Amino acid sequence: MKFVIEKKVAGTLARAGSIETPHGTIQTPAFVTVGTKATVKALTPEHIRELRAQVVLANTYHLYLQPGPDIVAMAGGFGKFMGYYGPTMTDSGGFQAFSLGAAYGSSVSKVATGEAKGNKTEIENFNGKKQMARITDEGVEFRSFLDGSKHFFTPERSMEIQWKLGADMIFAFDECTSPHADFNYQKRALARTYSWAERCIARHEELDTEHVQALFGVVQGGRFKELREEAARTIGALPFDGFGIGGSFNKEDLGSAVGWVNAILPEEKPRHLLGIGEPLDLFDAVEQGCDLFDCIAPTRMGRHGSLNTQTGKINIRNKKFTTDFSPIEKDCTCYTCTHHTRAYLAHLFRADEMLAGTLASIHNVHFLLRLVERMREAILNDTFLEFKKEFIANYR
Repeated sequence: MKFVIEKKVAGTLARAGSIETPHGTIQTPAFVTVGTKATVKALTPEHIRELRAQVVLANTYHLYLQPGPDIVAMAGGFGKFMGYYGPTMTDSGGFQAFSLGAAYGSSVSKVATGEAKGNKTEIENFNGKKQMARITDEGVEFRSFLDGSKHFFTPERSMEIQWKLGADMIFAFDECTSPHADFNYQKRALARTYSWAERCIARHEELDTEHVQALFGVVQGGRFKELREEAARTIGALPFDGFGIGGSFNKEDLGSAVGWVNAILPEEKPRHLLGIGEPLDLFDAVEQGCDLFDCIAPTRMGRHGSLNTQTGKINIRNKKFTTDFSPIEKDCTCYTCTHHTRAYLAHLFRADEMLAGTLASIHNVHFLLRLVERMREAILNDTFLEFKKEFIANYR
């Protein structure tokens, strides 16, 4: 992998660049389309190509369970397995420590508001139904969401699985904590993530002797500036090819937290903000120096009838759209907007037709891909801050 910075925005950390991978070049900043199980939900690989998605990310934990890393390796890697031949990424499985742990069966998300309420990450009822992950210094023990069977991920095991999944860029195994975890727990988790990072590097070097996979380290630290900066210094000093910014955030200061980290991380290496996909958050992330970001939001929203527009989200299930024969957005060039009306999508959702989720997801993915593409153009044209101000003024 090779990363080149082409243009910076004075007074900010924003930059435009390019990442060369074995399967193509990514023009940054770029939105990474999520194909959790080697499929972008509701879309075909042809849709992905037509949308000009530059890179697809798959989930290590889910592909480990189904169909298994050995089968994916026999297929030639998850990209070839799904019929997508551009740049690829896999996460490490670390996020499932949170989603199957502190967040399982609750409304807790990685972005919260207000003060930290205390740690709920270390699991007391792992053998019951409340939690499906248990974290130790050695790794994370999961229960399969398919059949309840136990599985243990160590940093080394994550590297071995991701090697078989065959992505161009992979992530070190980390502990993604709850946004409600207190300072003391976040500090312990940070030390654990650093130890895991060193173990990931060692195992990755044993597997990837020709260095065909780029390995990204993950910066944690929760909502605490002191810990975020400590993580950026320690993880940033390790020989990673790039960096992911992970963990939990406070909604009100997400941009600031990203800025704390990127002001310290090596400038010459790419930075990926993990699991963030709200339009306003993407502007903040770009301004604070992020090059890549992934999120399941555009397809998840699409399957439930929520659509992105330049003026904010709309719920196409609302009655007012049943006789609205205009496109979702009049200036949008996606297939859905150039061929179908709001009334047609409203009908499909009300009739529970499968096509509803596909057409809505096409629009939402197109919206974010083009929005970030426009951010890149604005950086290159020295108009990024003006573009951000204009977008925010119209977006509700």
